[in-house]
Amino acid sequence: MSETMQGRRGRKRPILAILRQEASTPGRAGKLLRDKGFELDIRRPVCGDPLPDTLDGHAGVISFGGPMSANDSEAHIRREIEWLSVPLAENRPYLGICLGAQMLAKNLGCKVTAAEGDVTEIGWYPLKPTAEGQRIMPKWPDMVYHFHMEGFELPKGAILLAEGDAYRNQAFRYGEKAWGIQYHPELTLAMQRRWAVKGAHRFHLPNAQQGDQHLQGRVLHDKALRAWFNGFLNRVFTEA
Repeated sequence: MSETMQGRRGRKRPILAILRQEASTPGRAGKLLRDKGFELDIRRPVCGDPLPDTLDGHAGVISFGGPMSANDSEAHIRREIEWLSVPLAENRPYLGICLGAQMLAKNLGCKVTAAEGDVTEIGWYPLKPTAEGQRIMPKWPDMVYHFHMEGFELPKGAILLAEGDAYRNQAFRYGEKAWGIQYHPELTLAMQRRWAVKGAHRFHLPNAQQGDQHLQGRVLHDKALRAWFNGFLNRVFTEA
């Protein structure tokens, strides 16, 4: 655990941040949440970090993406999917990003699968908010950044907030406090550069964009994505 839960008296409870690899960081999400007065209690289940039995000591959970699949058989993946019943049962704010959203869908009995023809979303793609999405968040970005080869079914009882072309289900809310998004608003420029280098072997996959499109798209679309993400974090963690 790289950051402690200890804080000054009167400060907000920390947000539990679930990361996927030893060197992973919360990126832009971490900075924005700290700017809002939250500390982060960072856990990496892949490295053996346990997840808490209760979230009484936390303001909520943010679960990030990673190179693994929600369908993998590794014990830490199975345990985390089952553990998601804790924030759901305790009605705590939960935000799943990409893999984090797919794990939430799996916990709720849904399938996580590739689109027909193994189409991917790797790069910048259009986002279309639904009427309910616009009611909850009036200003959505037109384009968002993706890096995935699977998507999730919409859980029964969930509200679809935004749609895409290759993968229809892009953002949803389940109940009042559980949220999932398929795309990546948390990337800093440095993170996106690393992804474009380390993920270049995937650029030949169906529908994937090439590396220069990843960085050019950031220049065009990231300002709107960042502004939306800042407001969305307020909606998830400070207005719950």
